[in-house]
Amino acid sequence: MTTRRDFLKRSSTSAALLSLAPAVPAFLLNTSLHAAEQAKKGENILVVVQLSGGNDGLNTVIPYADDAYHRNRFTLRVGPEQVQKIDDHIGLHPSLSGLADLVEANQLSIVQGVGYPNPDRSHFSSMDIWHTAMREVQSMRRMTGWVGRYLDKYLAREGREVPALHLGQERQPLAVVAEDVRVPSISSGDSFKLNVGNDRLLGQMIESSVKADRAAAKENELLGFLHTSMSSALVSSQRLQDALKNYKTSVQYPSTGLATKMKTIAQLIDGGLTTRIYYVTLDGFDTHATQAPTHAAQLKEYGDAVAAFMKDMVEHSHDQRVLVMTFSEFGRRVKENASRGTDHGTSAPMFLAGAKVKPGLIGKHPSLTDLDSEGDMKHHTDFRQVYAAILDNWLGADSKAVLGEAFKPAAVLKG
Repeated sequence: MTTRRDFLKRSSTSAALLSLAPAVPAFLLNTSLHAAEQAKKGENILVVVQLSGGNDGLNTVIPYADDAYHRNRFTLRVGPEQVQKIDDHIGLHPSLSGLADLVEANQLSIVQGVGYPNPDRSHFSSMDIWHTAMREVQSMRRMTGWVGRYLDKYLAREGREVPALHLGQERQPLAVVAEDVRVPSISSGDSFKLNVGNDRLLGQMIESSVKADRAAAKENELLGFLHTSMSSALVSSQRLQDALKNYKTSVQYPSTGLATKMKTIAQLIDGGLTTRIYYVTLDGFDTHATQAPTHAAQLKEYGDAVAAFMKDMVEHSHDQRVLVMTFSEFGRRVKENASRGTDHGTSAPMFLAGAKVKPGLIGKHPSLTDLDSEGDMKHHTDFRQVYAAILDNWLGADSKAVLGEAFKPAAVLKG
């Protein structure tokens, strides 16, 4: 039996279709008007923020009342008079005023002491472990991400326009790699445009294809495919552009890369896109030397962007169905190094922001004196317990089916 794919490959006319690939975002070619009309605006949405490089969790969620902290951070320590205090022992870095506002609004869950057994201090290996939710990544038949496996098992057959979306110019995260679902990566809202540049002839060809006689299209498989694809692309592109153009907010987003991405996500959510998962990355957390100013700037960009996004969600009445999860591949060593920086460590905090989180500190801060053989804090919560809570209680999935084994969901969401 000849498949449509085989037919296109053998057809010389298919070259014309392939030539459109640079101009038309691939996922728009697969978008149907029916899917757009069936947008499930009440579905829960997950936004994943990845802090790449190994965020120094000890100078992010700070045990400012612990003498061991001050002894080990002789130049990097943050004093009690500087931190954004959460209680009499723990506070946030001074740059995280945005997150402090979320704490006050009961919209932030701070999961302390997160890691996994036998930690790997390599950026690449540790990130692979977080992305796949598998400790032995090499044993996988094909490397797929935990988000990708969720998409395959629960959204692959729905035919929705864009089940997940990665925003950024960096390499697509392994976390969203799936077997059957293609997750698009875009650099900005402009990537949604059906762009033909200054080629008026190309634009006329596309318009002609859309206006082609339907009866003739039915008689020719390739013409029919082109007609359907181009019609969907034009309608979807226009709908998405209208969503971006018509979006209004009183929230002032910072002029930073992460804030721009978060604003784009807010626009798409409010525009009715049926996307369940958005993924963004903030790089620059590998702070081996002169850490203080770099780390402060990175944390400010992160905290202010998430705070603005959550205010926007409240303003547009999406806060009850949006959850922001933040992680980094590992924390840093307890003791700062000779270069006024920190080296690769293990345990670190995760953040969950939203109206449905259990607010405040979750779990105890790891001991700064009972360390492992490498001088790192011991974790008490497996990151897959957080994933399990999100899969089971937020996305409505079976976490065991996605993660490959059962993990007790962390108590991070309201019942």
